[in-house]
Amino acid sequence: MTVHKSYAKDFPVKSAVRTEKVNNLRRQLAAKQAVFTRPVNKSKTATIASYRVSRVLAKHKKCFKDGEVFKEAFVEAADALFADFKNKKEIMSAIQETQLSRNTITRRCETMSEDIERQLRNDIESCLCFSLQFDESTDAVDVAQLCVFIRMVFHNMTAKEEILTILPLKGHTRGSDVFDTFMEFVSKSHLPLFKLTSITTDGAPSMVGHTAGFVALCKQSESFPDFLNYHCIIHQQGLCGKILNMKDVMDVAIKIACSFRARSLQRRLFRAQLEEAGADHTDLLLHTDVRWLSRGKFLERFLELLPEIKEFLKHTTTHAAAYTQLEDGQWLADLAFLTDVTNKINDLNLELQGKGKHIANMISSVNTFKTKLRLLVRRLQQCDVRNFPHLEAELRRQGKDSVELARYEQQIQNILLEFERRFTDFASIEPVAQFLCFPFGENVDVDCIAPKVATLFSLDSSAVENEILTLQNDIEIKCRATPGITGEFWNLLLEEKYPNLRQCALNMTSLFGSTYLCESAFSHMKIIKSKYRTTLTDDHLAACLRLALNSYCPDYEKLAASSQCQKSH
Repeated sequence: MTVHKSYAKDFPVKSAVRTEKVNNLRRQLAAKQAVFTRPVNKSKTATIASYRVSRVLAKHKKCFKDGEVFKEAFVEAADALFADFKNKKEIMSAIQETQLSRNTITRRCETMSEDIERQLRNDIESCLCFSLQFDESTDAVDVAQLCVFIRMVFHNMTAKEEILTILPLKGHTRGSDVFDTFMEFVSKSHLPLFKLTSITTDGAPSMVGHTAGFVALCKQSESFPDFLNYHCIIHQQGLCGKILNMKDVMDVAIKIACSFRARSLQRRLFRAQLEEAGADHTDLLLHTDVRWLSRGKFLERFLELLPEIKEFLKHTTTHAAAYTQLEDGQWLADLAFLTDVTNKINDLNLELQGKGKHIANMISSVNTFKTKLRLLVRRLQQCDVRNFPHLEAELRRQGKDSVELARYEQQIQNILLEFERRFTDFASIEPVAQFLCFPFGENVDVDCIAPKVATLFSLDSSAVENEILTLQNDIEIKCRATPGITGEFWNLLLEEKYPNLRQCALNMTSLFGSTYLCESAFSHMKIIKSKYRTTLTDDHLAACLRLALNSYCPDYEKLAASSQCQKSH
């Protein structure tokens, strides 16, 4: 009042003049404060951009130092893209201020990995049950890495599959070593093992050994509840495919392919011949026994390029004399038959692969394939090769109306017997899965299915029986939904009325059918920790894998708020 004595007179209380004056003073204050707040906001925006770019680099499995390459490319592109923009200087300044140095990208990946891990822990706490899958492989420096994936099921019957952790095994990889390493992780992460439903492994002795295997040690431990365990469906399917006894065909084909690929001159000349002939392919594939689809792809390519292979071998006298099988009609028929069968096995393998596969669908795929094998046996008995396109084409080329097919019939029979023998792990699961898919069937025998459901998931048999009878006569439930394990049907059931059946549906939804996710993760691991990044630590490998494979999105605003936001210098 000393300085502004005429304030009350010039700007009366509750007058429009005073209101306008106050608003004007506020605008002036905000403009002055912006001198300090604008750089802070720009630094925070640059930090959020840094986090986003770091996640993109991790998703694409790029090196930490590639952030600097990304920034350099961004600056060069912006210089041309925004050449005619009036605010080009501000845009270029914002790009330059984004923090993308090697050390910064490393810290960003560590922080985002911790945030994703926190979100995963929250989901594990809120889920009703979960299953785990385990597999082990070595990285670029021969450190054994134990990969663990988790499949969580929530109250609304939805499932989520995420990578839980990857644990290095510095020494031996025996069952006891795997068990001790995993239990140490459980202790640190406070994993609620009482929610565990099943464990899926690749069938290695260290995993499934009866006395000292990992699964056996888990069953002996008081920390674990009663859980299901079984061998990966895809691995079992792959082992069934190896029952094909046609070594004479594979040996010759592999030897020819290796002779072409082993010498640089031979390979160049063969590729030049293929290009000159206008072939669909420009090279032969190599066979790798440990890869699921390798044999089928190798034989398919070899058979397609067989005319070119014969032509090439004619100009190489030393090789032409060694491979007389290429002119043998029986050998060529065997090659065509083996190509057809391996292609069918590959089709099944591809059908079983993928994320989010329900075990009931995978069992259905295997059963369908066994039915197809029985059909193939009947067709071969009738001398009908319509289901073997390559064999049919080869016989037509040779001008043979019929051929001795008994040997091929026996091969298919052997595969079928192997499928029947191996998939015993799922014998107890299949009838329960079939019931859960359609519980209203007229042929559902309550006396038969109730004990199986109760035994599989350790439930009270009489209570399960009563709930099944109640469900089959529940008119409202029948009218409201179509049954299905993966649908919304089981979510309609009241927990108070159907506690056991809901629990059974939850457990069945949580089951892993294979270790596909672990195998896929190892493919990512080979790219992340390649021969060019052998110094990557185990912690950074785990962080990069988590960012590359998880579906969670980091909370960028929260991460930026917790960081000391500074522009790039």
